[in-house]
Amino acid sequence: MPPPKLTFVRRALRDFIAARGGATMVEFAIVSMPFLALLFAIMELGLIFMASTTIDSATTAAARQIRTGQLQQGPNNNAAGFTTLVCGGMPWISAADCAANMSVDVRTFTSFSAINVAPPIAGSAIDQTQLQFDPGSSCSIVLVRVFYPWTLITPVLEPGLPNLGANQRLLTTTVAFRNENYQQGPSCG
Repeated sequence: MPPPKLTFVRRALRDFIAARGGATMVEFAIVSMPFLALLFAIMELGLIFMASTTIDSATTAAARQIRTGQLQQGPNNNAAGFTTLVCGGMPWISAADCAANMSVDVRTFTSFSAINVAPPIAGSAIDQTQLQFDPGSSCSIVLVRVFYPWTLITPVLEPGLPNLGANQRLLTTTVAFRNENYQQGPSCG
């Protein structure tokens, strides 16, 4: 006959292995982590798509002010004024946060085929020295680009999405157009 202490250990081990009371909790713990990670990743992607769509829409509306000459002839005809216009079209982002993080690049070109610019990225940040603000005049061909660094919340997406270093994704929108003949000079060619 085995010693009583060894019998107690065997019985406790056998009872522990046979017990099913906590199996559901253990299974839930094993399954819940990937499920929650996937759920948060889906929500994060939804936020990124919403932010990207909102920036596109706000940029298009603000670029209309350049196209019609309203920005050039108004009091806020600089990069800060244009940034304020774009941020005004994105009310779900605080105006201070939007203005602090958004970068705008507005350039004129002689023809649409001459448009060829690279993203103003140096290292893992937007290089402010590469940005310009030239909305042009009547009939100018204008390229408007808006850049907004989006900070990722979900660690699951970090390996696949960042392009501005750890935890950040650069949201970009571009609009190219010919300004209207708002000075009533010769027609645009």
